[in-house]
Amino acid sequence: MLAAYDVWVLGFVCSAVWHCPRRYMLKHYDRNVGRRHLDLGPGTGFFLDRCTFPADRPQVVLADLNDEVLRKTAGRLARYRPAMYRRDVLQPLELGAARFDSVGMNFLLHCMPGDIKQKAVVFDNVLPYVVKGGRIFGATVLTHGVRHGRLAPKALESLNADGVMSNKDDSLADLDAALGARFERYQLRVRGSVAMFEVSVV
Repeated sequence: MLAAYDVWVLGFVCSAVWHCPRRYMLKHYDRNVGRRHLDLGPGTGFFLDRCTFPADRPQVVLADLNDEVLRKTAGRLARYRPAMYRRDVLQPLELGAARFDSVGMNFLLHCMPGDIKQKAVVFDNVLPYVVKGGRIFGATVLTHGVRHGRLAPKALESLNADGVMSNKDDSLADLDAALGARFERYQLRVRGSVAMFEVSVV
């Protein structure tokens, strides 16, 4: 799955099914990533490998429940010497005194169990580790409140049935409400089936 992810999911599915080519998510990283960055559910590290950090030697920290994901991504990003934490993002992250200028959670929410109201605890769990002026950003495939292409409905049904995704109840309205209840400054951009969010921590 990891071996095929960049080509199949980020290359084909994002463009042909979700109608949100990966270049838009890369721009999302470029716009928000900071010198001290925490990535939750980093996948293959595709965007961290290609984004433009605002420093030659950024501090990169990876958090995921899957040890294989952590190892693969850390190997790809070896030049940054990333720290790795095996964490459940629905629980307190327990990162000690660490503080970050940015937190990314790309394609994380639509894989988490529950509805948006339940998933939104990830914002509460990460907020204590973000400095004032820092950014929390990510992208997620939604089922409701976005304009789907022809292939998206069947893909959503299949992926939810297989347990690859858990977003059959996820809506743009609920995501907007979850962000609005927690943050004064945030933006939501929608492209195809994907909502991209960015928060400025005040």
